[in-house]
Amino acid sequence: MKTIITIMVTASMMLVSCGDNAPVKENGQLSVSGIHLINQYGDTVMLHGVSYGWHNWWPRFYNEGTVTELTEDWGINVIRAAMGVEPDDGYLKSPEWSREKVETIVDAAIKNDIYVIIDWHAHGIHTEEAAEFFSEIARKYGAYPHVIYEIFNEPVRDSWDTIKQYSIEVIRAIREHDPDNIILVGSPYWDQDLHIVADDPIEGFDNLMYALHFYAATHGESLRDRGDYAMSKGIPLFISESAGMEASGDGPIDYEAWSRWINWMKEHKISWVTWSISDKDETCSMLKESAGSEGGWTKEDLKESGIKTRELMREMGDKE
Repeated sequence: MKTIITIMVTASMMLVSCGDNAPVKENGQLSVSGIHLINQYGDTVMLHGVSYGWHNWWPRFYNEGTVTELTEDWGINVIRAAMGVEPDDGYLKSPEWSREKVETIVDAAIKNDIYVIIDWHAHGIHTEEAAEFFSEIARKYGAYPHVIYEIFNEPVRDSWDTIKQYSIEVIRAIREHDPDNIILVGSPYWDQDLHIVADDPIEGFDNLMYALHFYAATHGESLRDRGDYAMSKGIPLFISESAGMEASGDGPIDYEAWSRWINWMKEHKISWVTWSISDKDETCSMLKESAGSEGGWTKEDLKESGIKTRELMREMGDKE
């Protein structure tokens, strides 16, 4: 059992806005009830936050300063550490360095009292390596209610049968050390084939959710329909990566399409994370090269997607 700070509440709400400076202290251990993410009091929680870019390409932002900036100024209550697995300097080739970068973000999230997604940012199956990594992470951090595990970022070519078997092996590795923190499971074809998952979900484990990823200028009503179908079958969703432009990460932001997604997430109380804290020359990267490595960013350091994401995060976090 985890040690959770208990606080007094004067009223019970149907939806908790984790917008205060201490969302984990306020909400404590998260769990899944039906299709909803709930806090220690049984109230529905809708997390909102941002994802770092691949750690192997933008390691300069993987530090405590940026976590504090995003928490205090942007008003996020969840951060996602995207640990690149397959490319050069990714986990498969540089495991100790990769884990060090991720743990820096986890430690900073705990210090800032926000939730943190530990993302195995891969496109292919690496069962042995993933199970070993998550077993070690769960052994070290499983007692903290801050932690959320994302065990497969975006499957591309693998079938659901293959992904399902991989997921069960990794979930077992986590549950040996952490019996209750949330685990996010991927689905075929970039986390979009939720209708297949809904007809054959993983059974025998608690507190699982399924990742849905969208880029609003590419993905629209048909993907939301798949999400609706999955929820109708009792499948809890968590949007662990999303943005307002094309799926390539580039092109203009489609504000109207993005707004439809945001309204849909709010309607269904689905937690969501936006991509990404990086300075690549593309629309979805939120920062310019002028942005300091440890935060302290001004509006001039933010690109269009960064300005809009900060605005949305502050609105969700009730930041004036």
